[in-house]
Amino acid sequence: MTRSRTRVADGIDNSSGPRAMKLKTAQSFSLELQALVTAAHARLSASHAVERLWARDHRLWKEDPTDIANRLGWLTIVGDMKERTEELHAFANSVRDRGIRDVVILGMGGSSLGPEVLRASFGSSRGFPRLWVLDSTIPGWVRQVTQAIDPARSLFILASKSGGTIEVLSLFAHFWELVHQTPGHQGGEQFIAITDPGTGLEKLAAEHRFGRIFTSPADIGGRYSVLSHFGLVPAALMGIDVAQLLARAAMMVRICQVQTPLAHNPGADLGATMASLAQAGRNKVTIIASPQIAAFGLWAEQLLAESTGKEGTGLIPVANEPSVSSNAYGQDRLFVYLRLKNDQNRPLDQQVAKLARQGHPVVTITLQDRYDLAGEFFRWEVATAVAGHLLGIQPFDQPNVQESKDNTARVLKTVQSTGKLPKQTTVTPAKAAAQLKRHCRPGIYVAILAYTTPSPKMEQALRALRRALVSHHHVTTTSGYGPRYLHSTGQLHKGGPDSGLFLQLIDQMSPDLAIPGAAFTFATLARAQAAGDIQALHAHGREAIVMPLGKNPFAAIQALTKSLAPRTKARPSTSTRSKSRGTSKK
Repeated sequence: MTRSRTRVADGIDNSSGPRAMKLKTAQSFSLELQALVTAAHARLSASHAVERLWARDHRLWKEDPTDIANRLGWLTIVGDMKERTEELHAFANSVRDRGIRDVVILGMGGSSLGPEVLRASFGSSRGFPRLWVLDSTIPGWVRQVTQAIDPARSLFILASKSGGTIEVLSLFAHFWELVHQTPGHQGGEQFIAITDPGTGLEKLAAEHRFGRIFTSPADIGGRYSVLSHFGLVPAALMGIDVAQLLARAAMMVRICQVQTPLAHNPGADLGATMASLAQAGRNKVTIIASPQIAAFGLWAEQLLAESTGKEGTGLIPVANEPSVSSNAYGQDRLFVYLRLKNDQNRPLDQQVAKLARQGHPVVTITLQDRYDLAGEFFRWEVATAVAGHLLGIQPFDQPNVQESKDNTARVLKTVQSTGKLPKQTTVTPAKAAAQLKRHCRPGIYVAILAYTTPSPKMEQALRALRRALVSHHHVTTTSGYGPRYLHSTGQLHKGGPDSGLFLQLIDQMSPDLAIPGAAFTFATLARAQAAGDIQALHAHGREAIVMPLGKNPFAAIQALTKSLAPRTKARPSTSTRSKSRGTSKK
């Protein structure tokens, strides 16, 4: 295949910092695919898309302004937050000086995934508290965090835009009681809230005398909120230089504006690339990232899935998929490589080079250091908005997310009235493997939905499962822990392309954990969420498999993985071969 390589490299003066920002993006595409991107640029130019984006013209996506006109505050939030930098650092220093050792975020989706990227990429600076991100109702996961902290020397952040998220309120009940049972506690001073103005959470925080309430602009959706209080308060508490984060973001804001030619506009170009290749069948946006910034994929996954996965179309983001032979990938992939300079990149560099040689389209984005992540947050937000325009999708609502929530509520009512969860059809590892094999075909993706407690051993087991599916069956895989994924990729699963095959892995969730003041436990809530999601998937005609993990979750996943491997013909025994040789001589 004839190939062309296009490189875009811009040096941008950093007036807010000690050095110039070096923005470097490289593309390795076939001439045919490059022509599609060029045509997408022409479409953007003809529709004046970038100009209309910055003018907040809702008609860029839909004639109806609902959930568009009031969701574009992310375009200017960087400038707004610059004015709050000193306030954030002062608050973080006051928390550190109080002797707080741990900060625990209780949030879901956009309220948790941005902070998770910052936690995993930066960690805490010397003298600042550790950050924990708890976005689960799995009792083992809740217990894991509970046992790792000193309740009397911890700060809890309730983060919810709506202020009524059931997971957040359940976790609050647990930790509120825990704190008040611990000698030396400071009561409500150990809790802060990040929410929209006028929410139930703001009222709850006032009633319980929280130490601080941060209200974020209501015109920013959850998945676009990482550069607002939702991401920057946790960043400050970890000792990250918020001013530097915002400076890098501001530089990206500047070069994503109207005056930049489309081919050199980082956000518009990435959006045009993703949308045009998706329309040509390459809708699996596979994110490869350097080890230090690998968590970025979790945030981008929600942004792309929840924004574009609707009306039967959309981008299918693939994060943290284990590497396999480049020959195992189908012709439905676009690879985006986020390469952090001076990280341990050699294996990834080799992998990406092989992908390019095999003819797969690859976009390489080079980050000079971890603070460039702030610029990437904004680049990808612009790219998603632009891709939505080209795909004919409204990227700011999530119409199918509520279905699973409503189903969960109905399941919980059933439990309260009958004392039992509704019966579900479940399968053994062998039967799950048979169903997967039967449905695996080119172009589909298998979504692994694990309702269990994360651990290095569990991560290893899930990676082996994904590797077997890609290597042996040449399908794309995604993986998410429940119920976290409901606030991330759940919209895509129901509203996106009908090319998903869904595998729920359900832990026994024993021992259980009570939720103070609730009529149900954490395990019951998690199981209700799993059951509610299966009901929603079936309502949309999606193929879903439910496999209990039993007493030994790792053994169950390993058995499934083994069953997915192709069967090899048994070699004759030594005695049989000898006998055969002897017979042939006679």
